[in-house]
Amino acid sequence: MSWTLKGMLLTVGLSILGAEGQGNGRDKKEVSGADVFYLGQDRDDWRPLVQTAVNMSELRSIKSTFQLRTFDPEGSVFYGDTKSGADWCVLGLKDGFPLMQIHREGMLMSVTGGPKLNDGKWHTLELRNQDKFVVLIVDGTQPLIAGLQPQKEAEIFGGALRLALGGILINPGKLLVPFKPQLDGCLREGSWLNLSVPWRTEEDEMWQCLENIKPGSYFPGKGFVVFNTSVFSTQAEEEMNIEFWGDFNEMDGTICSFKNPGQEPFLSLVADKSTKEIALSFGVGKVYLKQAFRRLKLNLKSEELSVCLDGSATERLSMSSPGYSNMWTEGSLTIGGLLGEDGAVTQFLTGCLEKIEIQGKNLDMNLAVKEMSVYSYSCPA
Repeated sequence: MSWTLKGMLLTVGLSILGAEGQGNGRDKKEVSGADVFYLGQDRDDWRPLVQTAVNMSELRSIKSTFQLRTFDPEGSVFYGDTKSGADWCVLGLKDGFPLMQIHREGMLMSVTGGPKLNDGKWHTLELRNQDKFVVLIVDGTQPLIAGLQPQKEAEIFGGALRLALGGILINPGKLLVPFKPQLDGCLREGSWLNLSVPWRTEEDEMWQCLENIKPGSYFPGKGFVVFNTSVFSTQAEEEMNIEFWGDFNEMDGTICSFKNPGQEPFLSLVADKSTKEIALSFGVGKVYLKQAFRRLKLNLKSEELSVCLDGSATERLSMSSPGYSNMWTEGSLTIGGLLGEDGAVTQFLTGCLEKIEIQGKNLDMNLAVKEMSVYSYSCPA
C-alpha cells in the first residue's frame, strides 16, 4: 500500500486538529462525520469547520467518499496529513474544477481537471490511493489522477492521521496554487476511511444547509460583503455601472452603499418591504422607487447618477462632491449593509440578489476584502 493512497487519506484525517498540528485552546464539541456540513460558515478564513484524528494502526480502508453541492467556484473542501503536517494533501475547487495539491518528502505538486462541480447539483466524490497514485472519481466516472514518486524509499507509517473539512492545518503559504479558502457549499453522507470516530468542531452552533438552492447571493439580515472599488476600474474608465437582479418586493434593508475613506456614504440603496419602496440617496438628493421591477441599474458618471429600472431610464441625480473621484482608487462598495464612517456596518439586507453585475461582468464574491454571514453564491429556491 503506497504512501500516496494511504498518506493522502491520512492527510484527510489529521488536519482537523489545528494548523501545523497545534490546537488553539478553543472548546470543541463532537459531531458525526456523516452529518450535513455547510462549509461557508463564518470563522477564521483557513480554520477547518470540523476535524478529526486517528491512529494509523487503526486504518482498514484507504478510501473516502462524500457528496458535495455548490455554486461557488473556489474554496477548500478536504484536507489530510501525516507527521503533524509534514506530508499533506488538499482538495479544493478553483474556477469550479477540482484541484488537488500534495506534499510528500519535500516534493510539491498540483493537478486540476475533471468536470466542473459548481453547478448547484449534488456530486459524489471518491478519493482513494492506488499504488503510487491518488485518484479522485466524480460521480463514478472522469477520474482525476495524481502520481508522486519521491526518490527515497517510502516509510512504514505509524502515528496519527489528521483529516479536516472546509480548511487546512498548514500555513496557506505552502500551497503551490493559492485560492480563497471558504466555500459556499454543502457536504453530506461522508464515509471517511470507514472510520466511526467522532469529528470535532469549535463552532457553538452549526449553520444549516439550504434545502434547495438557486444561483444568487442570499443575505439573511445580518451579513454583508465589502469590496475595494479599485478592483473594478481601470485608468481609462470614467464611469461605474452596477446592476442588480431579484425580487425587490421581498427585500428589506440596505442593498448597497458607496463611501470614501473617512466620509459618510455618498450613495445608498435601501429597500423597505413594508412600503414596497426603495430609497435611493446620492449626496444630498433622495428619490423613492416603487419595487415593481426585477432589474435595477445604477450608472455613476462624473458627478451624476442615472437609474434604469427593467432597462428603462427613470431618474437622474447630480451631486457636487470634491471627494467623489477618489472612489476609483480609495472607495468601498458594501453589498448588504450601510458602511459607516467608522467602518461599522448597519441596516443589513434581508433577501436574495439573484445576480450582480459591475462594469458589465458578474460580480466575483471572492474579490471581497470582507464578508460576514452571507450565502455568497446561493439563494433559497
